Amino acid sequence: MVARRLRFIGWLIQRAASALVCHAGPMTTAASDRTILDQTEAPIRVTVLGGGSWGTTVAHLCAHNTPTTLWARDEATVANINERHENTKYLPGYALHPELVATTDFATAVAGTDLLIMGVPTGAFRETARRAAAHLRPWVPVVSLAKGFEQDSHLRMTQIIEQELPSRPVGVLTGPNLAKEILKGDPAGAVIALTELHIAERLQSVFTTINFRVFTHHDVIGCELGGALKNVYAVAAGVVESGKMGDNARATLITRGLAELIALGTALGGEPLTLAGLAGMGDLVATCISPQSRNSHVGRELGLGKSIDDIGTEMDQVAEGIKAAKVVKELATEHDVDMPIADVVYRVCWEGERTMRAFGSLVRSTHGHE
Repeated sequence: MVARRLRFIGWLIQRAASALVCHAGPMTTAASDRTILDQTEAPIRVTVLGGGSWGTTVAHLCAHNTPTTLWARDEATVANINERHENTKYLPGYALHPELVATTDFATAVAGTDLLIMGVPTGAFRETARRAAAHLRPWVPVVSLAKGFEQDSHLRMTQIIEQELPSRPVGVLTGPNLAKEILKGDPAGAVIALTELHIAERLQSVFTTINFRVFTHHDVIGCELGGALKNVYAVAAGVVESGKMGDNARATLITRGLAELIALGTALGGEPLTLAGLAGMGDLVATCISPQSRNSHVGRELGLGKSIDDIGTEMDQVAEGIKAAKVVKELATEHDVDMPIADVVYRVCWEGERTMRAFGSLVRSTHGHE
């Protein structure tokens, strides 16, 4: 553990030295920056922003390896984590690591970290990153957990980080990661991808536990797109399930959904093998078949005849697939990519088309090649 921390701090020192050499003008290092550079034996301090189910789970994983702080807006959530070691709002009945510390003090949590993990939903992502910019020290890596797009700009979350928190290593942690299974101790895998692969390799051990294996990757775009796009197909899979269309139909939808995901993902700069791997196909399968998936839950409710507005009101967390369907529709049109399944999800979620009518037209279509 100490050796890993020393290697990480050594990387921070190298980053600092590089930035100082390359900087065109005079640069003043803040006292807090000198502290982390001087204290070479200090542990890596991790801050996770966002007290939802996945942010809490990642904080729990990190707390196994290094001092970890979870920031959340809700005072009751913070109190429960600190006093009962449980997030009773989102993960009732699941024990969290006893050394995980929660806080509502945003400034202190961000200012004191050596690794910032962004676990807030896409709708709050830019505002949170912009707020963090006033407190986050230079050269601190920033890793996104969010799986989706910014609505108006169509930007991925790492692109928002690059805009709001420039000159920092940027990456994503993604994969088939259902929070409750991980907290229960079931085996799982994930991918960490950063703009600089050697940094991903140094951060790998921060997340790894005996039952949670983390792989590294260089393709940030592909890994991030896999997580964002799969939510649309999870909504479709939920409709198929609640409509009792059978396992053949669900398998067909998942497989053809993967083909659409790869087509758009590569058009946007991702690599095909990435999208066919853990961050793409793996996440797609888990999200489409699991009863824990928020997005497949939306699809199941749609298949039962509920409206999008009613479903959203009943849920206590965000299902990114609804918002992503609109972005995917617009991106597919812009890049001339044929995505019939995504188009059906868009029509149901955004144009009010009846679910079974829309999916019936998809089944009856003779368009497309395998």
